[in-house]
Amino acid sequence: MADLLQSSSIVPSLLLLLHLSIFTVLAVQAKPSPYLSSLFFTDYNKMLETFKIFVYNRDNKNQSDFTSPVKLLFHESLLKSPFLTTNPDEAHLFYLSFPHNTTTTRQISRFINNLRTDLPFWNRTLGADHFHLSCNRTGPESYRNFVELRKNSVQISCFPTIEAMFIPHKDLSLPPLNPPLLAHHEPELMTRTGKLLGYFWGKDSESTVMDELRDNPEFLIESEPSDWNDYAEKLSSSKFCLFLYNGDVFGIGTAFRFGCVPLVITDRPMPDLPFSDVLRWSEMAVFVGIGGGVAELKSALGRACGDRYERMRELGMQASRHFVWNTYPQPYDAFHMVLYQLWLSRHTIRYV
Repeated sequence: MADLLQSSSIVPSLLLLLHLSIFTVLAVQAKPSPYLSSLFFTDYNKMLETFKIFVYNRDNKNQSDFTSPVKLLFHESLLKSPFLTTNPDEAHLFYLSFPHNTTTTRQISRFINNLRTDLPFWNRTLGADHFHLSCNRTGPESYRNFVELRKNSVQISCFPTIEAMFIPHKDLSLPPLNPPLLAHHEPELMTRTGKLLGYFWGKDSESTVMDELRDNPEFLIESEPSDWNDYAEKLSSSKFCLFLYNGDVFGIGTAFRFGCVPLVITDRPMPDLPFSDVLRWSEMAVFVGIGGGVAELKSALGRACGDRYERMRELGMQASRHFVWNTYPQPYDAFHMVLYQLWLSRHTIRYV
């Protein structure tokens, strides 16, 4: 056999195949990815196959006071999803669906006390394998059951959240609803030679920073576009889309989709970014402190231009499908990504 190998072209062919295989692996690894983990797709598929959620109070027709449309959409999508189980013993997580009249901390505490009295599941982890929706619930935390809820259970909030109401190591945030009228607009996939360096649209257009940019020909600052076609065109022709973190940030996912790199002006850290434990936010968006004013903003834009800009734009467009809310959930959309984050939270720790 050794003589055969030495006297034939098998060895060179095998070496060529080996080199090609190594090159392919390296090429795949080198491809820019918006995900923090290379196992994202493997874990996501495993979630689809195995994740089970038990819902308390499932038959109650008057569910929580869903003042937030995105909160209602998540709730309804979950109740119609294949992830639910009627067998609590096979559930990874438990969904606390509070009745409509459960709004104060005392009422919430009483609701949880009934759960721990009637059923064994809360007491096993003191609520650490439970999750609930809460975008604006505040109040005194003097009730033991409410303290356990806030300390242990996963809270799903609306983005951006109230700073004191978000615990980074466990809580999640819902990405904003995307403008429905842009659903049928196809982004123009072009190199940004752009008419505009930066574009801002929102009710906070009268802020000091926006005021300073208003007369700069490289920026367009407006309270609202003339129509959705106009909005889509401006997103497609702008290199950066500006957002005030403490203002209206609903368009971040849309900016990603149209290849407009978000620049977020913030007055504090942002632990509540949607999918922060899944996506490489620092490589898809630019973050600027509000204290530096326009000078710091322009400096950040300058650093983000060039080769880094095209990479940020590409990663953002790859991740944009995760920010889309559908009436009927689709693979990898916002609903499934929130569930994926819950799936990552299924390994619970008991807090005493």
